[in-house]
Amino acid sequence: MDTQHNVKLTSAEIASIWSNYQQDTLSICTIEFFLTHVEDKEIRSVLTYALQQSQAHIQKLKSLFNEEQFPIPDGFSMEADVNQEAPRLFTDDFHLFYIQNMGKIGMSVYSQFLSNSARLDICEYYTECLNQSSKLFDKATEVMLDKGLFIRSPYIPKPKMVEYVQKQSYLAGKFNPRPLNVIESSNIYFNLIQNQLGRTLAIGFSQVAKSKVVREFMARGMNISDKHVEVFGSILSQEYLPSASSWSTSPTDSTDSPFSDKLMMSHITALNAAQVGFYGKSLGTSPRRDLGLHYVRLTTEILEYAEDGANIMIDNSWMEQPPQAVDRNKLAKEKK
Repeated sequence: MDTQHNVKLTSAEIASIWSNYQQDTLSICTIEFFLTHVEDKEIRSVLTYALQQSQAHIQKLKSLFNEEQFPIPDGFSMEADVNQEAPRLFTDDFHLFYIQNMGKIGMSVYSQFLSNSARLDICEYYTECLNQSSKLFDKATEVMLDKGLFIRSPYIPKPKMVEYVQKQSYLAGKFNPRPLNVIESSNIYFNLIQNQLGRTLAIGFSQVAKSKVVREFMARGMNISDKHVEVFGSILSQEYLPSASSWSTSPTDSTDSPFSDKLMMSHITALNAAQVGFYGKSLGTSPRRDLGLHYVRLTTEILEYAEDGANIMIDNSWMEQPPQAVDRNKLAKEKK
């Protein structure tokens, strides 16, 4: 079936390709620098695969922007946002952990982009992106398993029978809560791991950022991630379930920045947005009331942190504005 390329892009499709361009140019800059210092051959192979996919995405997206006569976003570039002469900032183990979690986020984001798309060429592109993210996650996970770096979610005994909830106390959480169900524990484990990623990035960025305001913002992010890791770890500990809070890989002691402050701020902003989405999904699938209260409180904290980050980016002209709808009220006033 031939795709009708004369069909205009919807606002959702424009949002997808614009956001996709921003994220992939950021990924190219990050991975290119990682490849400058990575030593492990297997990890290098995973990073190279991720880089190749992002580069292919940018070629496709530029072609789309040109076809639709849209201005190509600035995004990020090696020339403006990366200092390849800077020393290593993160370990090879973290490079692998980072790429695996980018695969997780990619699967989540691309599935949303796909579900919001109507034009067949856009659907086909995001189906391909989704498959690539899944393959990237698989590649990274395989290497992590081979190297003994993968931390599995907690095990529980096999259920003996099918059961139905009989009492409203199933929803209670403050006093004598029931044990976590597998959906709740899976959410907690997932969010704990994501906070480990954010924590390590924030530590590294806080060491190298040129601006004092950005360094302080990153240090605050590190403390928030530490707090969230502690909250999720304590919930698992109360259930006598092991947590991944013991996983740790620290940045090097370098204070020479490999990235622009703009790129690092944008990186943390993207992780904040992803984490709010993950907490929202966890809130919707966790019946225990105490867990819901945790997710609401922690989400509020991230939103406040994200707003402060947005203000820093606006003050420094680092926040590229997405395409937006026409301000009809403004047009009406101008007509007068």
